[in-house]
Amino acid sequence: MPVEFLGIAATNDGSETTPRSGAAFDKEYTLRLARAHEDHGWDRVLFAYGSGAPDPAPAAAYVASRLDRLQILLAHRPNVSYPTFAAKTVATLDQISEGRLTVHIITGGNDHEQGREGDTLTKDERYARTREYIQILKRIWTTHEPFDHEGEYYRFHDFVSDVFPVQRPRPDVSFGGSSPAAYATGGAEADIYCLWGEPLSQTAEQIDAVKAAARAAGRSDVPRFQVAFRPIIAPTEELAWEKAHRTVAAIKARTERGQAVTKRRGGSARPQNTGSQRLISIAEAGERYDRALWTPTAAATGGAGNSNALVGTPETVAQALLDYYDLGVDILSARGYDLLGDAIDFGRQVIPIVREEVAKRDAERAAVDRAERAAVDGAQRDGAQRVAEPGTGRGAERAGRGTDSLAAVNG
Repeated sequence: MPVEFLGIAATNDGSETTPRSGAAFDKEYTLRLARAHEDHGWDRVLFAYGSGAPDPAPAAAYVASRLDRLQILLAHRPNVSYPTFAAKTVATLDQISEGRLTVHIITGGNDHEQGREGDTLTKDERYARTREYIQILKRIWTTHEPFDHEGEYYRFHDFVSDVFPVQRPRPDVSFGGSSPAAYATGGAEADIYCLWGEPLSQTAEQIDAVKAAARAAGRSDVPRFQVAFRPIIAPTEELAWEKAHRTVAAIKARTERGQAVTKRRGGSARPQNTGSQRLISIAEAGERYDRALWTPTAAATGGAGNSNALVGTPETVAQALLDYYDLGVDILSARGYDLLGDAIDFGRQVIPIVREEVAKRDAERAAVDRAERAAVDGAQRDGAQRVAEPGTGRGAERAGRGTDSLAAVNG
C-alpha cells in the first residue's frame, strides 16, 4: 500500500524548545514552511486548532491558493460552529485547493480548553456530538436536495448547500483518540484514524480496537491509520542522542521560565485526555522502546499531544517508521523541534529511504500475490481437465486398480 507523510503547517516559528520570533500569524513564515514540505517530499500538512491560536481555515486557504501539490489537513472542533457552516467552509476550501483537503475533527480532551470557547459538555457528550456532527457533514457534502435534521445536538430544516467539494463523493474525515468512546466514534465514522506514537505493541492493540469498533458499527471497511512522532535525527547515533538530550533540556528550561507552549492553565497537573495519560504512563514505565522510540520528550511536556520521539540516524528512524508501516500504518506524521530545518532534513534524509523500502515491500507482496493466484488458477485448470477427461489421471488409475482387483477376485 502507498505510504504518506504528514507534516505541520505552523503559522509561526515557535516550538517547545524555542519561543516564536514574531506574531502568532506570520504570513511569510507560514508559506515558507508549507513550501519546504511541498519541495521535500511531504504529502500533506496539518493546520492545527487551538482556542486562542490563529484560525486554521483561512491560513489553509492562503497556503492552498499558493501551492500546487501539497495536501491540507484542516483541524476543526465541532463546538466552534454549526455543522451546516462547517460543511460549507470545508467544501469551499476543497474548491480552493482543487480537491486537496482532508478535515480532522477534534472532539476535545480537556474541559478547561473546551470551556475557553463556551463548550460545557462532558467528555461522553462531546463524543456523541462529534458522531452526529460528522454524519451531518457527510450528508451535506453528498446531498443535493433540501433535508431536515432532528438530532440530539443539532436541529435544522430545509437545508441544502450551494457549494460542494471537488472530491467525490466527499473529502475524507480524519479523527483521533485513545479512549473506548473515541474508538467507537472513529471506528464508525472516520476514514483516517490518528494515533500518537506509542510502542509497537500498544499501537497494534489500538489498531485492533479501532478495527473491532468499525466491525461493531457494521462497516465493511476499516479506517486507514496514522501515527505521529517527533523525529530527532543526526549523522551518527551518538550525535542523535546528544541532540535528543539537548532537546529535552531546552523543553525543561522553557517550562521552568514559564514559557512552555504546552503549559496547562486552570487544569489539573495530569492531563484529562486518555491519549496524554497513556503517553505519561509509557514514559513512567521506561525511556526507550523498540528500535528508536524515546519517551522523555513526552514526559517533559506532560504528555502534551504528539510528543514521543524517534531518535537516531536517518536510517534508524526510517526503519523504525517502517516497523509501524508493517503494522498497517500508511500515514506517518512527523514534526521536529526546529520546524523549518527539521522538515527539510527529514524530507531529504528519511522520506526517500521509507518510500524506497515501501516500494520493495509492495513489489514483494505483489509477486507473492501473483504466484498464489497462478497456483490457484493452475489448480482450477487441473480440476476442470480431470472433470472433462474422467478416463485420465488419478481417476483413471483408481479405475484401473479397481478393474484389476475385480478380475483377481473373479479369477
